[in-house]
Amino acid sequence: MTLQEALTGAIARLRAAGVPDPAVDARRILAHVVGVDAGRLILMMHDPLEHERAAEFDALIERRETREPVSHLIGGRDFYGRRFLVTRDVLDPRPETETLISLALEQPFERLLDLGTGTGCIALTLLAERAEAQAMAVDVSETALAVAQANAAILDVADRVEFRTSDWCSAVEGTFDLIVSNPPYIDAGEMPDLSPEVRLHEPELALTPGADGTAPYRIIAAGALEHLAPNGRLFVEIGYRQGRAVSAIFEGAGLSKVTVHQDLNGHDRVVSAIKGRV
Repeated sequence: MTLQEALTGAIARLRAAGVPDPAVDARRILAHVVGVDAGRLILMMHDPLEHERAAEFDALIERRETREPVSHLIGGRDFYGRRFLVTRDVLDPRPETETLISLALEQPFERLLDLGTGTGCIALTLLAERAEAQAMAVDVSETALAVAQANAAILDVADRVEFRTSDWCSAVEGTFDLIVSNPPYIDAGEMPDLSPEVRLHEPELALTPGADGTAPYRIIAAGALEHLAPNGRLFVEIGYRQGRAVSAIFEGAGLSKVTVHQDLNGHDRVVSAIKGRV
């Protein structure tokens, strides 16, 4: 069997299973099995697929038919030009979160705090982009922290980040000139509407805080007032309908220059604020 034959059959199976973008997913999985970049597959379509690799590919396609995320099947996801280890214990990094990275990089920072770090994709990307920066990354999940620590080692920034088990800022000490967070913000009532990839395979703790999806932002605002240095900046990811509500929370807490930013699709995605000088 050639790679083309294997790919054609896999695409048909994924399409029949109702998987979105079956061709894209099948190519990513086949590239992983063969051990090449997905862009190179076009040059290899007439090559034979070895029996062992064909069996591995078949098994991974079968798992994808059950809507297990591709990142779990191949062990990682690209984010801001870097590959991050992904497991069931963390959220899959989303392209929309790169909006927060770009905004945070617009001004210099030396010490940053990442609340609910998950894979570490936000904190570790910022460290990789700013060689002089130091970070503290916290999460209430110890298994998530283990994934973030592995990613820090892979990206060679482990010596510049301190990981702590913390329920938001409960174990945080000191001040920071940048605080970032992608908190759980989905209302509990919206969970049944999520795709099977998210609803069945990503940690509920990282998706929803319960009935009120904006609840974490009140905690974050209070923590920012305590741990931001004067003129320190705060950036949080939000649901696309939460811009007004989160802005009101931040303004009510006493933060200033509260601004809603859109992602590349034109959806509200990030709210920023600063702690004015006392």
